[in-house]
Amino acid sequence: MRGTAIRRTVVAVAVAATLAGATGCTSSGEAADSGSAKPSSSAAPSSAPASSNPPAPTGPSADALRAVERATARAGSARVDSTTVMGSELSLEATGALGWRDGLTGTLMITYTGGTTAETMRRLGTTAMEARYLADAYYARMGEEFAQRLGGRHWIKYVYADLEDLGGGAGAGFADQMRNTTPHQAVKLLLTAGDVRRVGDEKIRGRRATHWSGTVGGATAQTVDIWVDDRNLLVKKVERGRTKTGDLTQTAYYDDYGATVSAARPPAADTADFKELLAAQDG
Repeated sequence: MRGTAIRRTVVAVAVAATLAGATGCTSSGEAADSGSAKPSSSAAPSSAPASSNPPAPTGPSADALRAVERATARAGSARVDSTTVMGSELSLEATGALGWRDGLTGTLMITYTGGTTAETMRRLGTTAMEARYLADAYYARMGEEFAQRLGGRHWIKYVYADLEDLGGGAGAGFADQMRNTTPHQAVKLLLTAGDVRRVGDEKIRGRRATHWSGTVGGATAQTVDIWVDDRNLLVKKVERGRTKTGDLTQTAYYDDYGATVSAARPPAADTADFKELLAAQDG
């Protein structure tokens, strides 16, 4: 396999696993160009509120959202079912269980459903992958065709700190996001929105839930919507913003809070390191 194909693939996998893991928080990564190791120059919506944001809400709305933040944080884990669409670049679905008591942990099955990145992965024999998230890194399991090109190794290891090497430090947002992702980050973000409002009561997959919405991010505004059940736990989250390749929309559903979460580290002999793969291609 040509070096550019390996580089394209390991970067595409990094973006997909990061976006899927980010179902627990707001998207702060950048769209990756599937043809290089560098993300595009236009960032996805940032989780850091701009200084020009309106004053944060106070009163009953703020009190209600803080109760949601505390309850979701205490729950510690949940089952997740999500979809992500990033313009023409990438569409994916992810299902699994994630925990957030001590950083992000858990396992997701990620399926590429559309976009130029999905086409690249299909040509390499990969339409879905398993992603395992641990305290220091996440691991992505590749298909047999790609594994043959890596000496039979099936897993790629992405140390969070090494994600900064995705291009001139632009990947630093990925690393920080993966270290700190939790569902209640969306609630924290809403607490910075001056226009946060209670939309009303709705049914989400058969459950009654209260819908909250707000706009954050200043000049790079994004909308955040959450639905909360009678236990003050998130049952749905939708985030919308813009990237260089088009609209970014991520929808996540949560249930089975407190679910058992597991993520075993793959055998070292069956694992290739992301940073070493890129260095080998540069060499």
